Amino acid sequence: MTASKEMLKKLDKLLEPKSIAVVGASNNPEKLGNVILRNLIEGKYQGRICPVNPKYDKLMGLECYSSILKVKGSIDCVIVATPAPTVPEIMKECAEKEVGGVLILSGGFEEVGRGDLAEQIRTIAFKENIPVIGVNCLGIFNPYNHVDSIFFPMYKLGRPARGKVSFITQSGAVGSVIIDAASYYGIGISKFISYGNATVLDETDLLEYLANDKKTEIIVLYIEAVRDGRRLLATMKEVNRKKPVIVLKAGKGTEGQLAAKSHTGTLAGNYLAYQAAFRQAKVTEARGIDELFDLMRIFSQPKARGKRIGIITNGGGLGVLTTDAVEEEGLVLAQLDNRTIDELKKIVPPHVNVRNPLDLAADASVELYEKTLEIFLADENIDFVIVCILFQTPTLNERIINVFTTASENKKKPIAVVSIGGAYTDMYKKILESKGVPVFNSPRSAVRAINQFVEYSRYRNLK
Repeated sequence: MTASKEMLKKLDKLLEPKSIAVVGASNNPEKLGNVILRNLIEGKYQGRICPVNPKYDKLMGLECYSSILKVKGSIDCVIVATPAPTVPEIMKECAEKEVGGVLILSGGFEEVGRGDLAEQIRTIAFKENIPVIGVNCLGIFNPYNHVDSIFFPMYKLGRPARGKVSFITQSGAVGSVIIDAASYYGIGISKFISYGNATVLDETDLLEYLANDKKTEIIVLYIEAVRDGRRLLATMKEVNRKKPVIVLKAGKGTEGQLAAKSHTGTLAGNYLAYQAAFRQAKVTEARGIDELFDLMRIFSQPKARGKRIGIITNGGGLGVLTTDAVEEEGLVLAQLDNRTIDELKKIVPPHVNVRNPLDLAADASVELYEKTLEIFLADENIDFVIVCILFQTPTLNERIINVFTTASENKKKPIAVVSIGGAYTDMYKKILESKGVPVFNSPRSAVRAINQFVEYSRYRNLK
């Protein structure tokens, strides 16, 4: 069964709800219902919150109801955190109450051989056109309206600020890693959706929804297995023409496929078929979580016009390593325009050799970085600028942050920063990341991501 257009339209009720009921709400801090209720309150969700549990009259200062049917007024979003055998009956109550949508966090369905319970949920959802996310999922997070059904406490798992990247993840564990790291590195997000076993709505439905979401500019998709590969391929093709789709596929080998089945109840399938589909749809495939973050960083930049790379550095070795990576990835070292060479000769010290890569030497000042970066960005022969920098040199200070931030915000051309070091360097990197400047830990990781970004830019520029 495929979700109807009417059902997909109702997804707003789950992601932009004005009222939320938490079924399984509890005063026990070890229960999911307690964490979710607390996160909604402490996260300053502004809509109406309705705890549902027949054991309580009040919870955390809120009136508690014995069932969904006892809640006064309409309910947009119902979050279910009760044992699997209780969920079909809760779905019947949701249908009778005519709720907007249901998010089922509970596990114990197909992944443990209880497909019968999942089928009951599916039947009710499709008969009544109720959008259902889950079962067996981590939840939803929307920083724009403080909807937070992730059942990890905030002090253990960070919540990212507002941004333009949306995540669709089949795995709650991988999703939690991604969202926590995004918060740590200051990468803002638009929507986070963990969909688990895809009992009703699957990755393709969510992809269609985010394609039309105005706050989403980049879509990241983690999948282990899909039930309708052809439909996903067709949707990826369509969506990728509007917004970049970055995919991380797990369950590539035989043992990984079996592990995926025990995780979400669906066999992962032949990876070569997935890989061919990704290529056909022109989506960008990440080879791991580290590369996924590299791609998220670089895809936030303005589209590249070509593959000619300009390199600026204050460490000669970093420039050489970056040049090697550029050549190995099939990109091109830009030939500087004569006007660029003339302008650079006016400002660089006598010991600096004016060429690409441009090694400004260890005594390069903030002002010299600023001027050379402006000149590189103005050169029509350069499509992408990589700045390799040692923040540790005595001549640099915190003002360099503003130089890179301004260059990135002006969006004349895409830029990336490469910097390697310890705690001091990491401090600068986190600040730059929080301001939207992509920063990489090595030349190779930067250039690999840039190459994939250039390929996508070429694809979009041909449209």
